[in-house]
Amino acid sequence: MPLTDTAIRNAKPVEKAVRMFDGGGLYLEIAPSGGKWWRLKYRFDGKEKRLSLGTYPEVGLKEARDRRDAHRKLLANGIDPSDNRKAIKAAGAERAANSFETVAREWLSKNRPGWAPSHYDKILSRLENDVFPYLGKEPIAAITPPELLTVIRRIEGRGALETAHRALANCGQVFRYAVATGRAERDHSADLRGALPSAKSRRKHFAAVTDPKQVAELLRALDGYQGSPTVCAALRLAPLVFVRPSELRSAEWAHIDLEAAEWRYTVSKTKTPHIVSLSTQAVAILREIQPLTGNGRYVFPSPRTKERPMSDNAILSAMRRMGIDKEMMSGHGFRAMARTLLDEVLAERVDLIEHQLAHAVKDPNGRAYNRTSHLAERKRMMQRWADYLDQLKDGADVIALPISA
Repeated sequence: MPLTDTAIRNAKPVEKAVRMFDGGGLYLEIAPSGGKWWRLKYRFDGKEKRLSLGTYPEVGLKEARDRRDAHRKLLANGIDPSDNRKAIKAAGAERAANSFETVAREWLSKNRPGWAPSHYDKILSRLENDVFPYLGKEPIAAITPPELLTVIRRIEGRGALETAHRALANCGQVFRYAVATGRAERDHSADLRGALPSAKSRRKHFAAVTDPKQVAELLRALDGYQGSPTVCAALRLAPLVFVRPSELRSAEWAHIDLEAAEWRYTVSKTKTPHIVSLSTQAVAILREIQPLTGNGRYVFPSPRTKERPMSDNAILSAMRRMGIDKEMMSGHGFRAMARTLLDEVLAERVDLIEHQLAHAVKDPNGRAYNRTSHLAERKRMMQRWADYLDQLKDGADVIALPISA
């Protein structure tokens, strides 16, 4: 007699497993523990086999019968339902192993040791936000140029043309890695050359304040910031050391010698050693923050965990909250500010300035100067720079910076 929902609900477990048959090989097995499993009993090549069809009540009576009927159609066509299930599972695993996201994450993992952490994080974030949601689960070999272009156009459509170009370039790198590892036959991004407008005409230098009177107002605004102590310290230190924002936020106490007034680290962009001579003003800021963060790894840790530095946007967001317009000053702008005023106002030697910016500097014979050289002269320059900023902050006329709406 076929089963009914009422009979199944009222069935109680006993000391031994009980089987309640429905027909066509379908039955419900009730374990002594109370669990109820749907099973299908069938014969293939003269052998009796059983297949699990799910548990009750997650799989109801109607769905169990539908699954039974689907498997019996396979049997009618000479296909073993058990073998068919294994084949489908294997195909799914293969599809997952060759998906765009799987290949991309593998490519990222292979390159991570040779990249700066910030570079890795930016590419990962770009793929996670703009590519994986649309192409991540697709087999990489099956993705077509029009499908890829649709994803890239979506980025362009929100006005992020530079990001669109970078995302397309990253996808090309993933495709080429897939080709090299035998999971794709060609780089489909190559067919999209010229599909995006050139980003060169829209590319701008990092915004920076270089007028001494406006620099004075900027410094006063930074000193007056009322946020967290770590962000306050980072804001005040940024113009004094004018390193790259990623290097400032990831500064480690182990690399800083306050007694020698030196900060030694490896430049994130070029992987070369660099020394920042710390002025007395910079040392004072670091000593002020040391009781708060000195027991951890980072000078400016994340507010969420001491195991990570503050975010890329911490300083920039603080500047925006102060009303400093993004067209006037950026996180990188402190470098341009120092480069301009050290040269044009303080008349410091250009090669010393370039050294302190961790730029490559060559002599007339083509030999690159060591970035750790000219320390005495650079130490003098950095102290003179800090004193000059103090003078501006204390005595320059106030010219209000553009305030964003």
